[in-house]
Parts: sequence; structure tokens; C-alpha cells
Amino acid sequence: MANLTATESAGRVRPKLGRDDWAMRGLMVAIGLYLIVSLALPLYAMMSKSFEIYAYQPQLIEFQVNEGQGWRPVLNALDLGEELGVLKRGELVTTADGRLQATRFFPDFSFLSETRYRIRNTEPASGGFMIRGTRIVHDEWVEYSSGDFRRVTLRPGISTGLGNYLSYFSTPALFTSIYNSLTIALISTLVTVSLAFGFAYALTRSSMPFKGAFKAIAMVPILVPSLLPGIALIYLFGKQSLVLKVLQWMFGEEAVAGLWTSLIQGAYGPTEIYGPIGIVIASVFFTFPHALLIILTAMAIADARLYEAATALRAPKSRIFWTVTLPGARYGLISAGFVVFNLVITDFGVPKVIGGQFNVLAVDIYKQVIGQQNFQMGAVVSVVLLIPALIAFTVDRFVQRKQVAQLSARAVPYEPKPNRRFDNLMLSYCGLVAVFILGVLAVCQYAALIKFWPYNLSFSLNNYNFDVMDGGGWEAYGNSIRLGFYTAICGTALVFLGAYLVEKGRGFGYGRAGFQFLAMMPMAVPGMVLGLAYIFFFNDPANPLNGIYATMGILVVCTVTHFYTVSHLTAVTALKQMDPEFESVSQSLKQPFYRTFGRVTAPVCAPAILDISIYLFVNAMTTVSAVVFLYSPDTTLASVAVLNMDDAGDVAPAAAMGMMIFYTNATVRLVHAFLTKGVLTRTQAWRGR
Repeated sequence: MANLTATESAGRVRPKLGRDDWAMRGLMVAIGLYLIVSLALPLYAMMSKSFEIYAYQPQLIEFQVNEGQGWRPVLNALDLGEELGVLKRGELVTTADGRLQATRFFPDFSFLSETRYRIRNTEPASGGFMIRGTRIVHDEWVEYSSGDFRRVTLRPGISTGLGNYLSYFSTPALFTSIYNSLTIALISTLVTVSLAFGFAYALTRSSMPFKGAFKAIAMVPILVPSLLPGIALIYLFGKQSLVLKVLQWMFGEEAVAGLWTSLIQGAYGPTEIYGPIGIVIASVFFTFPHALLIILTAMAIADARLYEAATALRAPKSRIFWTVTLPGARYGLISAGFVVFNLVITDFGVPKVIGGQFNVLAVDIYKQVIGQQNFQMGAVVSVVLLIPALIAFTVDRFVQRKQVAQLSARAVPYEPKPNRRFDNLMLSYCGLVAVFILGVLAVCQYAALIKFWPYNLSFSLNNYNFDVMDGGGWEAYGNSIRLGFYTAICGTALVFLGAYLVEKGRGFGYGRAGFQFLAMMPMAVPGMVLGLAYIFFFNDPANPLNGIYATMGILVVCTVTHFYTVSHLTAVTALKQMDPEFESVSQSLKQPFYRTFGRVTAPVCAPAILDISIYLFVNAMTTVSAVVFLYSPDTTLASVAVLNMDDAGDVAPAAAMGMMIFYTNATVRLVHAFLTKGVLTRTQAWRGR
């Protein structure tokens, strides 16, 4: 027994940590601290802000009046306000910048009178009052003439509690946004996943021609900001509809007028494109490629033996579909559903452009922060928006863990057999989807080239003269390219190094698990929430990192953090394909880890590194929600310029800027494809041996 205990004890002896181990752990801790500072701490600051209640404290304010006959008895501001009907105890909550004129407590006030006023706080450091930009919080009497007293304002004090949440859920207009967001997200998810499944089914289960072209077209929406499909729908079905003009040209104005009016009004009320219909259509457009990629991956690993067995048993095609095809793709469908739901419910661009008066959570955050400067209520809405996004992300991760391998070592890849009728049907379906995608881009490009829609339809490049438009001009476009390159370079290096340290590091189990958790967090945080959290955290003068606020640096940090998770998973997947023996051999030869990393790991994973860089660049060019709160006049971005120009009524220039983003991303994609081909030739030759 003693010998056994000794053996067990010997088995628990930890290997001696070398210089490489300490260096790798130090780097992992450093990147982990980056994620804490760029994600965890801002979220904590935002959630703390949501519990801050700014409310007037008139019960702590006292007045005295002297009309030339000595000072009258002391008056409590709350009692006086309630007596006059200018205050109610349940309506004292306000914003951080709330101001209540002291003269409201004196209906007969005249700044020309000789009356003198005194005011004081009964408790020091309370909300206090302000005059000429100076805030007074001590408890001594301060005397003013009538001319000065008219400038005195009561300021709110700060407390903590659930008051903001109670106010939010008791406001019908705000609470309705939750229902609207969930409804739109569910409808868009059902439509998108259904369409994407049909498209993926056509690509994997038919022998139709032009599969590569159709797949490339399906990926186009990734290259444009989410605002662009909203603009296209406005031109197609808005007040000055392109469809209406075409119908009038074909059938005459009188013949079309009655039909168009009945379509717009509808049997059950207005059915204009502004509102839920437009949001759903535009959301389907920009989420379609995300769903397709997931479902396509799930359906591409089918085992032909299952289909052969079903055919041998003379099972009808419908039964094969329900018992073989659909079960094999179920995890992909579920995952695609949660991804689309998350994208739609957190999207800001589409509902902002085409939502009209239909309120959703993401736009509510924007209205509270930009429109009303109510940062506390913006934080409350952000927390509310974070809940469904977090639930969707958690369930998706749980479903993925439940997934089992569908393709065994003995599996036979499925190759569809030609069937003229079925292939033509699938070709027609994919053709319709492709027309929808390319049609949106074509409408935006047409709008960008029209001089003045719908009155002057001559072609012109005036809409590309961004320097005379509201939105930031060509400098905004240049800033976006800079942001894309900075994000791609810095983000790729940070992400791949972090993934390498997690995947190839030895020991340090708790540290690696903690890092993995931090790396997965960004996917559950909507861009609007992250951007608002950065305001609370980095705009605090007490924060030593306050210097990067309103600079290109904070935009890079926010963008890298926002898209960290997908990049991390890509890097981890690539690193898992490498045999751990590389590190073991390197260690036995006493080679430092950075040499193995530079000479072996990075070259072998070069295709994945390029994929991460292009992913970060494209998303930096198209993102709106994550940066809409953080840009300054010197760092306006092209995607934000699209939003600003659309707000200013310059819809055609907004479409032109959106198309510039698309062309830039398409060009970078082509360069990426060329570089990938060269990298594969130089660094992946061993794969063909």
C-alpha cells in the first residue's frame, strides 16, 4: 500500500516549467488582460450605469425670500413644488444632464424686481444646484439677486436601484420594442433558414450547373453594410417607388394608380415597405450567407451509403428526405437558426433605415443615447438586448456540443446523380435567389448613378461627390480602409497568437479555460451594447486609457474585440489539425517556441491566417452598430457616413458610399484569393505528397 501511494505521488509530480512555458503563460495572461479591459470591464461599467438613478432631490433644497422686509420663513423645495403643482414625488427621475429652474418654485418671479433669494443644500454632496456652470453642493446659504437667481438650476443626485428598469418596463412604447424585436427576429430566422436550406440542398444534392457562381453570388451580402438592402427596398417600394414607375410606364398612370393604392393600404391596414415587412426582407438579405455557410457545411459531409441503403429498400424520395437528409443536417439548421436570430435581433442598420415608426431594441438604444442623451436608459435597453443574444449564443453552443460525428472513417462521399427535372428545378430556385441578391445591388448602383430621383433620371457621378454631403466625405472612406487594415493586421496577430497559446500550451489548465471563456464572450455581445459600454468605460476621465477615446485606436480595439470569437475559432480549428509532435520535437531539440511558431506553425496555418485577416477587414468596412457611438469628426467611417447621409435625406449618395464599400471588399476578396493561391503553392506543397 505504501509503494502504491508512493507511485501515485510520483505520478502527480509536475514537470519543471522552462523559459518557454513561462513566456507562453505570460503572453496568454497579457492577451487575456486585453480581453478583460476591452470587453469585461466595459460591460461591467455599462451594467453598473444601468442601475444609476439620476433624480432631483428637492427635499434637500431650501429657499428663503427677502422682499425688503426681512427674510421670510424657510421653504422646503419639495413641499413648495407639490403645493404649486410643479413637482410630483413619482416624477423626479431625470437624466444625468437634467436641470430644473429654481424660478419654477416662484410663479411671481421677476428678474427686474429687488427681491433677493437664498438657497442651500440641507445635506452636503447631494445633487445640489448650479449657476453659470459652477455646481454648489455645500450646506451653507448662498444669496442671489433676482437677476442671478433666474440662472440657478437644481441638479439631480445619484442613487442606485432598479428605478431605471421599472421605468423602462412601465413605458409601453419602450416595452413594445421587446415584442417587436423578438417577432421580427423569429420571422426573419424562419424565412432565412428555409431559403438557405433550399439553396444548400440544391448545391449539395443536385447536379445543376454553375454551382460555383451561385455560391459566390450567395456570399455577396457579407461584403455590404446592412444599411444597403434597406436603401434598395426604399427605392424599389418606397414613396417614389421604382416598381411604381416601371408599372406606370408599362400600363399608364391611371391604370396603375388604383391597384398600387390598394396594395399599399392593404385589406388589413397599411403595408408600406417602411416597418416590419421591410425589416424582414432586408434582414433575410444580409443574414442569408451566414445561414448558408453553416447549413452547407452540415450537408456537405453526407454519407452516400445511407442513401444507397434507403434506395435499396425502395424508400420514396420524400421519406429519404425526412429520415436521412433532414436528420443529418439538423444541428446545422439549429445552429444557423440561432446565428440568424442573434444577427437580426442585434442589428441596427436595417431597422434604422427602413423601420419607420416600428421600434426595435437596437434602434431604441440609439434614440436614447443620441436622441435624448439618456445614457442610463440606453444602458438599460442594452442589458435587455443582451439577454436574448446571450440565450441564443448559449443554446447554440450547447447544441454544438451535443453534435456527433456524421462522417465516419468508412464513409463514402455523396455524389448526386443527374436528374434533369430536379436539376432544372433547383437551378430555377437558385436563379431566383441570385436575382434577389444581385437585384438589390443593381438597384443601389442605379440609384447611385441617377442625378436626382425621380425627377431627373439622367446618369451622373454627382452622388459620388461625398465631400459636399453630410457624412464625412471621402475622408470617411479613407478612414474605413485604414480601420480595415489596422484591424486585419493587429487583430490577426492578436487572435492567432492567443489561439496558439491556448491550443499548444502545456499545463495551466485553469488559465487556458479562462482564456477560452473570454475568447468566446464577444460573440454573445451585440455591437450596440459594446459601443455603449466603451463610452462608459473609456470616456471616464479617471480611466488611464481615456487617451484613446475618440481616436482611431478605440475603433480598432472595438472592432477586433467585436469580431474576436469567430476569428479565434477559425484559428483554433486550423491549429487542431497540426500534430502536437511538432512542439514535442521542437522542445526536445531545445528550440524556443517562437522559432517553431514562426517557421512551422504560421506557414502551415497560413491559409487560416489569411482567412482571419480578410474576415476582420471586411467586417471593419461594413460594421455600423459597434462604432456608431465611438467615432469622432476626425474618424468618421464610410459605414457611418451611409447612415448619416441617409438621415440627412441624401439617400442616393448613401447608396453610392455603400457601393464603394462593396467594391472595396470585393477587390480585397479577389486579392485574398490570389494571395491564398500563392501561399498554398509555397507553404502547402507537403499536402500533395
